[in-house]
Amino acid sequence: MKLLLTSGGVTNPSIESALVSLLGKSIAESHVLVIPTAQWGHPACGPASVGRLVAAGPGSPHLTGLGWASLGVLELTALPSIGVERWVRWVRKTDVLLVDGGDATYLNHWMHASGLADLLPSLPDTVWVGVSAGSMVLTPRIGDYFVEWPAAANDRTLGVVDFSIFPHLNAFPTNTPADAERWAADLGVPSYAIDEQTAIQVLDGTVEVVSEGLWKKFESG
Repeated sequence: MKLLLTSGGVTNPSIESALVSLLGKSIAESHVLVIPTAQWGHPACGPASVGRLVAAGPGSPHLTGLGWASLGVLELTALPSIGVERWVRWVRKTDVLLVDGGDATYLNHWMHASGLADLLPSLPDTVWVGVSAGSMVLTPRIGDYFVEWPAAANDRTLGVVDFSIFPHLNAFPTNTPADAERWAADLGVPSYAIDEQTAIQVLDGTVEVVSEGLWKKFESG
């Protein structure tokens, strides 16, 4: 897959340019499936926040409101009950999986339970646009600092990439650079702290930071 891992979505021209480059065509020509699943695992999210995401209007200008050719919803919790013969073709036909935030361990659980995690290696041309937990789920670990789902066994996630992500740098009082440094020290893998104006692009194994804001890389603790 082609990865664009963000904290807050497509928030500036640099990130938008990276997205268009990964797509190989305009946003207006690209078809999207949005995955809101992570929101259900986080106590701060719920019907109202999911509604703003999928409405594709002013409530979500940096995600579903970007002007896509088409927008559908792929709810991972529903997939085990409908059969792979239906949903796999939906995924294979889409240009972008737009994966929203919430709790990354909950999303990780449903990535496996739905079968989507197993499908990812067969989607080399699909662009994964992650937002917060939607980015973190592809990392090896998120750190206990970000686990909000009570049923989570640990902080382990998919490990598609070999680094971890601390999102929302300076966006909240508990997401300061000092907090990020303490978080990174316990992970044992390289990691990035990124703000809302930053994305991490991964293409053919090459990692590139795209930013009009603040970010910091931490080497393995």
